[in-house]
Amino acid sequence: MVNKYEARLSTERMLPLVFKMALPAVAAQFVNLLYNMVDRIYIGHIPGIGTEALAGVGVTTSIIILISSFSAIVGGGGAPLAAIALGQGDRVRAGKILGNGFILLILFTIFTSLTVYLFMEPILIFTGASERTLIYAVDYLSIYLIGTIFVEITTGLNTFINSQGRPAIAMCSVLIGAVLNIALDPIFIFGLNMGVKGAALATILSQACSALWVLAFLFSRRASLPLERKYMKLDRRVVISMFALGASPFIMSSTESLVGFVLNGNLKMFGDIYVSALTILQSAMQFGSVPLVGFAQGFVPIVSYNYGQGDKQRVKDCFRIVVTVMFSFNLLLMLFMILFPSTVASAFTSDTQLIDTVRWAMPVFLGGMTIFGLQRACQNMFVALGQAKISIFIALLRKVILLIPLAFILPYFMGVAGVYAAEAISDAAAAICCTLLFLWQFPKILRRMQRS
Repeated sequence: MVNKYEARLSTERMLPLVFKMALPAVAAQFVNLLYNMVDRIYIGHIPGIGTEALAGVGVTTSIIILISSFSAIVGGGGAPLAAIALGQGDRVRAGKILGNGFILLILFTIFTSLTVYLFMEPILIFTGASERTLIYAVDYLSIYLIGTIFVEITTGLNTFINSQGRPAIAMCSVLIGAVLNIALDPIFIFGLNMGVKGAALATILSQACSALWVLAFLFSRRASLPLERKYMKLDRRVVISMFALGASPFIMSSTESLVGFVLNGNLKMFGDIYVSALTILQSAMQFGSVPLVGFAQGFVPIVSYNYGQGDKQRVKDCFRIVVTVMFSFNLLLMLFMILFPSTVASAFTSDTQLIDTVRWAMPVFLGGMTIFGLQRACQNMFVALGQAKISIFIALLRKVILLIPLAFILPYFMGVAGVYAAEAISDAAAAICCTLLFLWQFPKILRRMQRS
């Protein structure tokens, strides 16, 4: 029997359905982003050490992204496959995907946390920590690693709640953690005088509450696709299918970390002030890209479910709405940041030298992001349609094939500006390539779906 929340994925009018599914996820991602930025805002204003502490925590960002990217294999690969299975009426396969995903998240946590903990200082130095900023990076990361399991569960399983047509429940899991973190930050950082350690402690306590919320729902009778022990035994075919489709979102996320290693390492040669500036620039970029992630979390279950049912027209209708909204939103937000960079920088720091650095670097860094909404729409459509190979290529194109080589080449011609420009050029080129590839492949995918 199909649950009423799942049924609406294939019956409700498309425009209101997309927003009904996407807006809670977008709101959750906005709040999630807010509390990440609040961390940095508070840290940047710690008296006497704010700029160095901000650089130290900024260096840990690359490692944290790499750790959490493993959850994308489950959340980004498993959830669309579960939605397709639900659309096909195969609830046993959907249950196995969720159960296997839960076990994988535990294994990923053990592997990543132990590896980073054992080699923490060498990794941080490799990612751009200097003698002045290393102490703050170690203080933050050593506490954050204790709560890795909570982050993995929250980010990896929350998308399965969306796949059941319950975006409001998924939104609450993020809101709980975000509100708690915003409240605890000033208490731990300034009230208890814990500095960056307090920021890390606030984060893991907040994420623990979010993880408990997610698990409480998935183990309850309210879930139409519950998390059941009988489906937790690893199934090789299920795991391989999750890795195949989840490789794309994993690469998208993990290469952000790899790029952070490269950019921080190159900028460190020019001075810590440029590493601090990158922390602010990446926060500004996240302010535009994270809501797109939330919108994707809303529309991907709709596409996957209707793809599983073979409804060609609803898949096309959903895409038209998605590409219009994601492109327009991203363009307007990026233009605002490019035109008013000092306003953005002032939220993170009162250091005039750092604000001046961000003012000239922001337009260089974010120029290519103005059209990035096109890539987010098309790439997530490929994932929703189960197109693993194409999704992997697009994920590799932006960061590995384009950005990393450019980050090494351009500084020889442009100095420190070349490091920032590498991001813009790769973003624009990848967005154009992804859009053209989608326009070529999408009709073929629909024809194959109709024949099957």
